[in-house]
Amino acid sequence: MSASASVTARRLAAAALAAGALVSVVTLPASAADHARPERPKVKISDVQYDSPGRDDRSNRSLNREWVEITNTARRSVNLDGWTLQDEDGHTYTFDHYRLEGRATVRIHTGIGRDTDTDLYQDRRHYVWDNRSDTATLRNDRGRFIDSESWGHHHR
Repeated sequence: MSASASVTARRLAAAALAAGALVSVVTLPASAADHARPERPKVKISDVQYDSPGRDDRSNRSLNREWVEITNTARRSVNLDGWTLQDEDGHTYTFDHYRLEGRATVRIHTGIGRDTDTDLYQDRRHYVWDNRSDTATLRNDRGRFIDSESWGHHHR
């Protein structure tokens, strides 16, 4: 075998090995996709009732008709302990020992009431959400922004 034939044979062998390696790398993600990664929780503000229906007479009934809904769209539950819900004026509700189940919604009312799995109460005697314009902001227990919902003439 001549020297040039030997070099050509080595180059062909190297090219074949490189092609084989490339094919295995290209097929790797497909087989890795078969092993689903854990779903990341997705918590969001899903609805806001900022203008209590009826007269704003500051009765507990009227205060509790003002609310914000938080929804967990993922399958896994999320521990909301230490998370906050805040308006533009700095009124802050802090979740205390509450776990939001997967694909579930909790309604946070302004007034006084008994907390359940689906309804939490800020226990306030005054309205929180401005009827004209405001922003509800949800932050996790480390203060990181999660979601917000704005209404009125100025959106932040």
